[in-house]
Amino acid sequence: MRVLIVGAGIGGLATALSLHAAGVDVEVVDSVRELRPLGVGINLLPHATRELIELGLGDALAETGLPVESFAHFDRHGNRVWGEPRGLTLGYRWPQYSIHRGELQMLLLATVRERLGHDAVRTGTAFVRFTDGPDQLTATLRDQATGEEFVETAAALVGADGLYSAVRAQLHPGEGLPLWNGVRLWRGVTEADAFLDGHTMAILGTRFLAKFVVYPISRPDERARASLNWLGEVQSATGPLTEMPDWNRAGRLEDVLPHFADWNVGWLDVPGLISGAEEILEYPMVDRDPLPFWSRGRVTVLGDAAHPMYPVGSNGGSQAILDARALAYELTRADSPAAGLAAYEAVRRTTVNAIVLANRTNRGDTIMETVARRAPDGFDRVDEVLSEQELATLADGYLSISHTDGLNLPSPWTPVPRESGGMWETHPSP
Repeated sequence: MRVLIVGAGIGGLATALSLHAAGVDVEVVDSVRELRPLGVGINLLPHATRELIELGLGDALAETGLPVESFAHFDRHGNRVWGEPRGLTLGYRWPQYSIHRGELQMLLLATVRERLGHDAVRTGTAFVRFTDGPDQLTATLRDQATGEEFVETAAALVGADGLYSAVRAQLHPGEGLPLWNGVRLWRGVTEADAFLDGHTMAILGTRFLAKFVVYPISRPDERARASLNWLGEVQSATGPLTEMPDWNRAGRLEDVLPHFADWNVGWLDVPGLISGAEEILEYPMVDRDPLPFWSRGRVTVLGDAAHPMYPVGSNGGSQAILDARALAYELTRADSPAAGLAAYEAVRRTTVNAIVLANRTNRGDTIMETVARRAPDGFDRVDEVLSEQELATLADGYLSISHTDGLNLPSPWTPVPRESGGMWETHPSP
């Protein structure tokens, strides 16, 4: 019995490694002809780091990622409003890592091919449709080079194919374009002087006016220079989305720089960072409404295919990894593939849907807009600008989306490998 995974992103590859660790045969297909290290930086929250360490990737992560030690909000003049420790410095047993998204994907890809064989990931192969019949699931795939369609059978189908998931579209037809909140994002990576302690994620301003997020994704070199990942957010027009969001769409310096041209705050040269990037990416901040169900029979979705969300609280990649681990655990201990996928959804859907909705009403932006309104030229003491209750509201907003109760307990999703002979052979799917 084999599980077919559509999509070789972070979620799909983490699912492949998790299922393989439990003794399940896996094949991953992706429509692109070559998987390349695209994108910019992301963060892995400690619970996601824990799961990757369970998969044997701890040393590789330590070599590739940079531990985050603190997280802080500043006004647009660089005055500190609020902050907290992160990862190990907050008392977690596992670090929070800042890492280049493409490097993480390539690490996962290399590990899948090393453990499962090079042919376990088939590129240039697009998913077309599935049929979940009474006796078996069949998936129609297309060779992107020849256009030829062919059919494969599987015990289960997992859609990890991102924002424009073809698997999700068949489960929920007619959903339409993603939903835009009117915010434009520009992203880049720039080699520059390390700032503050070299391990801080800093957020300046508010998206309602202009907002800048920056954090290092490499250790400082002998010149105290590091690769700094940055993101600029500006609230622009509202209304329906008129473009197809693409994480790899090129942006223009002249579109983003005017919003931050005078943001040199002493400890951070924001316009210098923007101007120094070799590449700028532009993206509208979009998500989708939470789904009423993820799974039907032997088919499910995970990661951005299940719950695309605003990039708040470092949750996108982290939640995809948690999905992968929960799915493998529930699938390998169930009496049938359908039962396993239903159990996976029961564990994950309500929790992640709540994060999607919480990210839409980010309290941090609201509080920082208050700071900008009350002290447009900066301040000397934050308690002259915000009350204790308002600062607590800022902290509580991240408590619900960035921290996990019981995190220092062992992973709840470590599957026990099945003995050879085939899974579910005495428990056929209904």
